[in-house]
This record gives sequence, C-alpha cells and structure tokens, in this order.
Amino acid sequence: MLEVRARAKINWTLDILGKREDGYHELDMLMQSITLSDTLQLSRANQLSMVIGRGIRVWPNEDNLVMRAARALQAHAGVARGAEICLSKHIPVGAGLGGGSADAAGVLVGLNALWGLGLPVEELAAIGLEIGADVPFCLYGGLRRARGVGEVLEPLPFGRALWLVIIQPCRGLSTRNVFAAFNAQDINPATRPRNDLAAQALAAGDVALLTGAMGNVLEPVAAALRPEIHEALGRLRQAGAIAAQMTGSGSAVYGLFPGPKAAKAAAEALRQQYRTCRLACTVDAGVALCQSD
Repeated sequence: MLEVRARAKINWTLDILGKREDGYHELDMLMQSITLSDTLQLSRANQLSMVIGRGIRVWPNEDNLVMRAARALQAHAGVARGAEICLSKHIPVGAGLGGGSADAAGVLVGLNALWGLGLPVEELAAIGLEIGADVPFCLYGGLRRARGVGEVLEPLPFGRALWLVIIQPCRGLSTRNVFAAFNAQDINPATRPRNDLAAQALAAGDVALLTGAMGNVLEPVAAALRPEIHEALGRLRQAGAIAAQMTGSGSAVYGLFPGPKAAKAAAEALRQQYRTCRLACTVDAGVALCQSD
C-alpha cells in the first residue's frame, strides 16, 4: 500500500489580464503549497475503485477528479492494472484551495509509483492539465508564478515558512459564477496585486513588503456574492493577522500571522466562531509519498 499526501494551495496574488480567444481568462498569480492536505491510500487491485475515508464527504464516482486522473493515467500508459483508492478529505470543498486538483495530482504520483511506470513529473503534468488547470501546479508545488490559464509555471524561491489561519466562512462558490461576476464589472487598477514585488518579498522572507503587494481581483466580486467572506477577513485581522485575503475564487480566506504562536492562538479563538478553521504553514512541495508496505 502507498500513502500519499495531496497538499492544498493558497494564492498570494491573483490577477486577470484579460479574456482569451478560447474563452478562458489570462491569469498571472503567485501560488504556494501549504501543509493542509488530503490523504490517499492506494492498494493494488484488479480494477480501479474509490472509497471515502475520514473527513469531508464527497461522491466517490467516475466524475470525481481522482477517478478521472486515474483513468487518464491508465489510458496514457496503456496499462490494465487497477487499484483501490481510499480518499480521506480534509481540504474544504469549493474553497479556492485546490483540493480536487491536489487529489488528482496525488493519485497521478501515487499510481505512477504503485504501478512502477516511472513517468517523469513533466509527463504527469501534461496528463493532469487535461483534468484541470491547477493540477500541474499541485504536482510541482512549492512557490510558483502561474500564467496562462495556470499551466505556465515558473518556480520561485521563498525565504521562510509562513504561518496561516484558513477559514471557510460559508458554503462553496462556483468558479464559473465568480468569473462571470468579474466579467460584469470594472476593476480599479489600484486594486491589482503586484506580482513582481510579491515574488521579491517572498524570496527575502519580508512579510511587511509582501502585505503591500498581495491582492486577489476576484475577492470583491466573491464577497458581493457571499458577504460572509468580507466578515471573515475582518475577524482574521481582529485576531492579529498581518494581512488577510481570499484564495482562488473563494470561498476560503486566510490570515497571515507573524509566527506559529500567534497563528495557533488565533486559530483556537476563531474555531469558536467558525466550524471550518485550519492552521497551516507554507511548504516547498505539493505531493508527498509518505510510506509503502
């Protein structure tokens, strides 16, 4: 059996440069892996199947990104082998934390090892891109600047681990609906993130510089759809966050804290108000193979 940790991501920045001819949006953003993760246990079997373990309940059907990724790898490699996949889900759903993409990345890495395929990560990323735009990032992980629809990835250095408290204050948001709301309004250029400056700040571990460069252009429209987002950002700041921001297209928000002690104290206090409240810190990898028997 193999155990895989599939890690969530946050957006330090998210900017939309325009709409492409293919209908997708041209993005420019800084994303980073965090310790919050789902767990996949993979066992050899004659057929592919999926069961749900502890944590958040999701549907274990063929539409799940885990099964889509497993089928895609099976077809790409031309193998008839199967596996039983047990998914224990802890990354909130519909939160902008990349949970589904992380799970797809995790199963690609895990089955590549379980089946002894030996495919390089670049090949797995090409398969993953057919599943979802964030899957390649979740495979590589760490801190990366993502352009295009999120598939053009540039690795970036970061100076130190940063501590976060993550809240999902309301039900999940549809990415499609958030982008539609964005398209329907004008964005003030002053609200756009400063990607170059944010990358410089993260490389230096300069939190003060980072807070002036962060930004997510989808945050105002998502907060208009779910006012709880705006309220949660305020609660994080009241709890001592140096900065607070929505990740992805929401509905999760995070607060950046000066260190683990402050983050742990804030998480303990905010859990009294929010059912979904997680403590996390940044890491340099998106998928981890934990053990094999």
